[in-house]
Amino acid sequence: MRIPRVYVDQPLASGADCPLDRRALDHAIKVLRLRAGDPLCLFNGQGGEFAAVLARGADGALLAQVGEFTPDRRESPLAVRLVQGISRGERMDYTLQKAVELGVTDIVPVITERTVLRLAGERAERRLAHWRGVVLAACEQSGRTRVPAVAEPCALSEYLAEYLADHSADPAAGAGLLLDWAAPDALTDLAALTGPVSVLIGPEGGLAAAERQAAQAAGYRPVRMGPRILRTETAAVVALAVLQALAGDLGGRRGAGVGP
Repeated sequence: MRIPRVYVDQPLASGADCPLDRRALDHAIKVLRLRAGDPLCLFNGQGGEFAAVLARGADGALLAQVGEFTPDRRESPLAVRLVQGISRGERMDYTLQKAVELGVTDIVPVITERTVLRLAGERAERRLAHWRGVVLAACEQSGRTRVPAVAEPCALSEYLAEYLADHSADPAAGAGLLLDWAAPDALTDLAALTGPVSVLIGPEGGLAAAERQAAQAAGYRPVRMGPRILRTETAAVVALAVLQALAGDLGGRRGAGVGP
């Protein structure tokens, strides 16, 4: 039987009792339908996970009794950053969820010329909190033990300026890849990837010509993934899957499973 997994934002130690915060408790009781005595798995995003049992404390409140620790075993050896042009509603949620399942290291949502969703003030804060919640839920489902960071949304021009500065200071900081269906080089034709990779994907409608030029000037290399134009949420999934197959953990390094 599959043991349900719950994220807790606190230190964990074998042999200790772990009070569950509101999110973790709601997830355990309302979503997973757990009761006192049921086993579960706890992780805090710092790597590795702990076996645990749901129990009642002296005051009658539910808590987790923390057991044996299992070291990291589900993180990819390839560090991949997804720089994603913000798309609308469920498309963005789908992109984030599948990116986590495919081992992305961190995610940078960027505002582009063709971004339809406009974010500012409280709306931006709520949307960012929602995206981070999607990422946490995907980690719980997929077995991830490290939670990918989701950066605050920023303008693509701002991100590219920072990327150029970082890579000018450290040329070995990793490769930047710009998905472009008309690019002369295919993603699968790349030489062996040995360092971090940053993948830039446009929103609905793609990146404007000036944005593609700016990305290339900052060091992003255009690559294609076949003769067809993919939707933004499809492009992210395909690109990450290809990268993990080329240099990550989809090539048989570990056993793979399929879950709901």
